[in-house]
Amino acid sequence: MRNKKLAMIVEGALMVALAFVLSFAKIYQAPYGGSVTLGSMIPILVFALRYGTGPGLLIGTVYGFTQLIIEPSVVHPVQLILDYPLAFGLLGLAGLFQDKPTLGVSVGIGGRFVSHFISGVIWWGIYAPEGMNEYVYSLVYNGGYLVPELVISAVIVKYVLRQAVIQKVGVR
Repeated sequence: MRNKKLAMIVEGALMVALAFVLSFAKIYQAPYGGSVTLGSMIPILVFALRYGTGPGLLIGTVYGFTQLIIEPSVVHPVQLILDYPLAFGLLGLAGLFQDKPTLGVSVGIGGRFVSHFISGVIWWGIYAPEGMNEYVYSLVYNGGYLVPELVISAVIVKYVLRQAVIQKVGVR
């Protein structure tokens, strides 16, 4: 049991490192933060699908802090929490659906979207074009990079990494 927990910790660290490296492979960079990458969330999502929600939330949160360090865009302490540790931590919700990886990926990225959406409405709505509601702006802005990320992640997890996801690891 001790070796399984150690293996989980090591795998989690490797997944954070891999996600960190993949975050630099950008297809599109949004002006106020957020980007479409070549699947930077996939390592965190796969970890959550393999080990469950709790470990997934923890590893996602760690990854959120790495994103804060390399690309900080902070206007308020609560916004920092919403856009970094909480948003990326919520990727761990994928672990709720270990037997349905595509649904897990959707729920994890959906959780991240909700956190960014709330932050966008409260703090980033000032950048909305004149006449545009801050709710619509946050929906369009955050959906503009997270929907493509969802498609990329779901396709790769379902068709390319299927076997890695299926190999769930029981660590208790």
